[in-house]
Amino acid sequence: SHIMSEYVRMTDTERDQIDQDAQMFMRTCADAIHQLRTEAHKGVQSAQVKEHRTAVLDFIEDYLKRVCKLYSEQRAIRVKRVIDKKRL
Repeated sequence: SHIMSEYVRMTDTERDQIDQDAQMFMRTCADAIHQLRTEAHKGVQSAQVKEHRTAVLDFIEDYLKRVCKLYSEQRAIRVKRVIDKKRL
Protein backbone atom coordinates (compact mmCIF):
# COMPACT_ATOMS: atom_id res chain seq x y z
CA SER A 1 0.00 0.00 0.00
CA HIS A 2 2.77 2.43 0.96
CA ILE A 3 4.76 1.56 -2.14
CA MET A 4 1.73 2.00 -4.35
CA SER A 5 1.00 5.43 -2.88
CA GLU A 6 4.56 6.51 -3.67
CA TYR A 7 4.19 5.17 -7.21
CA VAL A 8 1.07 7.19 -7.80
CA ARG A 9 2.86 10.38 -6.84
CA MET A 10 5.63 9.85 -9.37
CA THR A 11 5.36 12.17 -12.36
CA ASP A 12 5.64 11.11 -15.98
CA THR A 13 8.83 13.15 -16.20
CA GLU A 14 10.34 11.15 -13.32
CA ARG A 15 9.27 7.90 -14.95
CA ASP A 16 10.79 8.99 -18.26
CA GLN A 17 14.04 9.87 -16.48
CA ILE A 18 14.13 6.45 -14.81
CA ASP A 19 13.53 4.80 -18.20
CA GLN A 20 16.32 6.82 -19.76
CA ASP A 21 18.72 6.03 -16.90
CA ALA A 22 17.83 2.34 -17.01
CA GLN A 23 18.45 2.14 -20.74
CA MET A 24 21.78 3.90 -20.38
CA PHE A 25 22.76 1.57 -17.54
CA MET A 26 21.84 -1.52 -19.58
CA ARG A 27 23.90 -0.27 -22.54
CA THR A 28 26.83 0.44 -20.22
CA CYS A 29 26.61 -3.07 -18.79
CA ALA A 30 26.43 -4.64 -22.25
CA ASP A 31 29.47 -2.63 -23.35
CA ALA A 32 31.38 -3.65 -20.22
CA ILE A 33 30.58 -7.32 -20.80
CA HIS A 34 31.73 -7.01 -24.41
CA GLN A 35 34.97 -5.37 -23.29
CA LEU A 36 35.54 -8.05 -20.64
CA ARG A 37 34.91 -10.75 -23.21
CA THR A 38 37.51 -9.16 -25.51
CA GLU A 39 40.09 -8.97 -22.72
CA ALA A 40 39.23 -12.25 -20.97
CA HIS A 41 41.70 -14.41 -22.81
CA LYS A 42 44.63 -12.04 -23.11
CA GLY A 43 47.71 -13.56 -21.52
CA VAL A 44 45.87 -16.65 -20.26
CA GLN A 45 47.59 -19.92 -21.02
CA SER A 46 45.28 -22.36 -19.29
CA ALA A 47 42.35 -23.73 -21.29
CA GLN A 48 40.49 -24.28 -18.03
CA VAL A 49 40.78 -20.61 -17.08
CA LYS A 50 39.63 -19.55 -20.57
CA GLU A 51 36.66 -21.90 -20.37
CA HIS A 52 35.77 -20.65 -16.89
CA ARG A 53 35.92 -16.99 -17.94
CA THR A 54 33.82 -17.69 -21.01
CA ALA A 55 31.21 -19.48 -18.90
CA VAL A 56 31.09 -16.65 -16.35
CA LEU A 57 30.71 -14.01 -19.07
CA ASP A 58 28.00 -16.09 -20.78
CA PHE A 59 26.13 -16.29 -17.48
CA ILE A 60 26.44 -12.55 -16.84
CA GLU A 61 25.35 -11.73 -20.40
CA ASP A 62 22.36 -14.05 -20.11
CA TYR A 63 21.37 -12.45 -16.81
CA LEU A 64 21.56 -8.98 -18.35
CA LYS A 65 19.38 -10.13 -21.25
CA ARG A 66 16.76 -11.45 -18.82
CA VAL A 67 16.82 -8.17 -16.87
CA CYS A 68 16.44 -6.20 -20.13
CA LYS A 69 13.50 -8.37 -21.15
CA LEU A 70 11.78 -7.83 -17.79
CA TYR A 71 12.39 -4.09 -18.05
CA SER A 72 10.94 -4.04 -21.58
CA GLU A 73 7.84 -5.91 -20.46
CA GLN A 74 7.27 -3.50 -17.57
CA ARG A 75 7.81 -0.50 -19.83
CA ALA A 76 5.33 -1.91 -22.35
CA ILE A 77 2.73 -2.16 -19.60
CA ARG A 78 3.34 1.48 -18.67
CA VAL A 79 3.06 2.60 -22.30
CA LYS A 80 -0.16 0.62 -22.71
CA ARG A 81 -1.63 2.31 -19.62
CA VAL A 82 -0.74 5.74 -20.98
CA ILE A 83 -2.36 4.91 -24.33
CA ASP A 84 -5.46 3.59 -22.58
CA LYS A 85 -5.70 6.78 -20.50
CA LYS A 86 -5.48 8.94 -23.62
CA ARG A 87 -8.26 6.93 -25.27
CA LEU A 88 -10.56 7.67 -22.36
